[in-house]
Amino acid sequence: MTIACIAMPRPRRLALPSVPLHVIQRGNNRVPCFASRSDYLVYLEMLRECAFDCRCALHAYVLMTNHVHLLVSPGDDEGISTMMQRLGTRYVMYFNRRHARTGTLWEGRFRSSLVQDERYLMICHRYIELNPVRACMVDAPSDYAWSSYRANAFGQQDELLTPHSLYTRLGSDDAARQAAYQHLFDEALSNDILDQLRQAGNGNRPLGDLSDEKLPKIGV
Repeated sequence: MTIACIAMPRPRRLALPSVPLHVIQRGNNRVPCFASRSDYLVYLEMLRECAFDCRCALHAYVLMTNHVHLLVSPGDDEGISTMMQRLGTRYVMYFNRRHARTGTLWEGRFRSSLVQDERYLMICHRYIELNPVRACMVDAPSDYAWSSYRANAFGQQDELLTPHSLYTRLGSDDAARQAAYQHLFDEALSNDILDQLRQAGNGNRPLGDLSDEKLPKIGV
């Protein structure tokens, strides 16, 4: 007797105008997506252009060796998908040409998690910008060049970023906001929170419930 295999539908990716998404895109088979300093710079410039063209506001990012994390608010339902498609295609063409290779670079579709409650936004900021620390690449997020931490925490110029309203409410001026933001990183994220963030991202699900006692106190 032949048993037919029924393909399960892929989880529907949620995207709502102005609601932030935590976006993850990995290299195929975990291969490196960045092989030189110029690769990082080219990707960031392409990201800036594609985000602008697709009306997407970027709040935080980190470029790891074989994957990227972005925190983005789309201007419409299709903004994120269009941005990632354009960015992925352009960057693969550049990367293959520069490094004399062919074939795919990315691992299928990007993954994403809707940040449905603004209480979770700063948690996502921390999760994204602490990636190099968790990977033991650096001792502190400020030591890593390819993330948004230096801009968000110290005011370093970064044309890619559009601060979310929750970030601007961290303080009455730039100095106060940056000091409050730095303070959020005094403690590492708990394993429970890390598990919830990873499960939500890998499953293309809205970020789940986090109890109030686990949330950072940000005074807003």
